Amino acid sequence: MARCAAEELQKIGLIDVADVLDSHVVRVQKTYPAYFGAYHDFDIIRKYVDEIENLYLVGRNGMHRYNNQDHSMLTAKLAVDAIINGSRDKSAIWNVNIDDDYHEEK
Repeated sequence: MARCAAEELQKIGLIDVADVLDSHVVRVQKTYPAYFGAYHDFDIIRKYVDEIENLYLVGRNGMHRYNNQDHSMLTAKLAVDAIINGSRDKSAIWNVNIDDDYHEEK
């Protein structure tokens, strides 16, 4: 599975498979975040993790936010852009999908 991902990334020109040293697959049973419990305190958690310079939360599970696949890929791309540019500002990542519009319903 991970080898397949590396080959796909090579096909689209993002990496050279020869540079892949290791990989890890994580399978998650429930990929939707839960909005109960202490979710109203999420801003406290976000502020804390945003202070960790080399940690960029992306996608549904990372951001604990409903993101469709396009949103999730965009957050990952913005994280890579920030890393490449040496930026610690994560606001562009958090600004993805804040309009509360669910495009799947249109």
